[in-house]
Amino acid sequence: MTRDVAPKLNYLKPALIHSTFFPALQGAKTKMSASDKTSSIFLTDTQEEIKNKINKYAYSGGGSTEAEHRENGGYCDVDISNQYLTFLFEDDARLAQIKEEYSSGRMMTGELKRELVVVLQSLIGDIQEKRRVVTDDIRRHFMTLESLTTKLNDFHCSIN
Repeated sequence: MTRDVAPKLNYLKPALIHSTFFPALQGAKTKMSASDKTSSIFLTDTQEEIKNKINKYAYSGGGSTEAEHRENGGYCDVDISNQYLTFLFEDDARLAQIKEEYSSGRMMTGELKRELVVVLQSLIGDIQEKRRVVTDDIRRHFMTLESLTTKLNDFHCSIN
């Protein structure tokens, strides 16, 4: 309604951006911090560091014991691996299947974390590979003030 009324009152239409942030690995009630290397996954983390961080620090919504987890299932709302997969997984059907299996107790926390490790290692590995090909010339080109359209066209031509 505000967007309809604002122009009539000679105001600009307001805009709203809804953002959701990744939680820290230790859970939604903690904060990510660059000074705490265990609170998040960094673009500079190695494949092994990603695996170790997820397995060791990602807060679990699973049961205290295997028997308890199999009986009661896991809590997807608090499980960090599940939350990260919700952000990163492209296959909605597979994500729904994972949530069903985990919340029913058929999938254990370790299996859920393995799913996340595979996704993160692939994503971070791709980003690291793309960063390796960026030269000082490319960086300088994009940092020089000129029209963005010109820069993008020039860059596209230089990589083809």
